[in-house]
Amino acid sequence: MPMLIQCADKPGHLKMRLDTRGTHLAYLDSKKDIILAGGAVMDAEGNPCGSVLIIDTEDEAVARDFAENDPFNKAGLFETVTVTAWRKAFFNFENLT
Repeated sequence: MPMLIQCADKPGHLKMRLDTRGTHLAYLDSKKDIILAGGAVMDAEGNPCGSVLIIDTEDEAVARDFAENDPFNKAGLFETVTVTAWRKAFFNFENLT
C-alpha cells in the first residue's frame, strides 16, 4: 500500500518555498522511481501553501526518510508533515492535465 506524504507550509513562507523550489524539484527527480504522484497544495489566492506526494513504498520509515530529506523540509518550510498509508479507490486518467 503506497504512502501519502502531506506537508503544510509555515504561514508567510512563500519566498522560502520559491527560493528552494529548484533544489526540491531536483530531489524529486532523483526519487522519481518511487513517486506515483505529487504536487503543491494551493491557497485561496492560488499560491502554493503545502505539498502532497504519494510514493510507492509500504515502509513508513522509507516515506518518513523521503519527507525528512526533502529540501523544503530541510530548509524549515513545513509546519507539519504527515505520513499515512494510502489506498487507491478511484483514479480518472482522462482528467489529468
